[in-house]
Amino acid sequence: MKNDLRTYRAAADLSQGDLAEAVGVSRQTINAIERDRYDPSLELAFELAAHFDCRVEDLFDPELEGDP
Repeated sequence: MKNDLRTYRAAADLSQGDLAEAVGVSRQTINAIERDRYDPSLELAFELAAHFDCRVEDLFDPELEGDP
């Protein structure tokens, strides 16, 4: 799933470790999400969106099959 997590994190001047600590996951998890190697749980996606005060859809694009 494509995401803009790196962009939001950089705009907030946070390291991966800072963001990970803020939402209760490891730095490696944040790295994997940013590199499109791991799709976060729904709970984590909402935690991240709440942290950046945005909608989940602003951070993540699910690229559903059949989308034009």
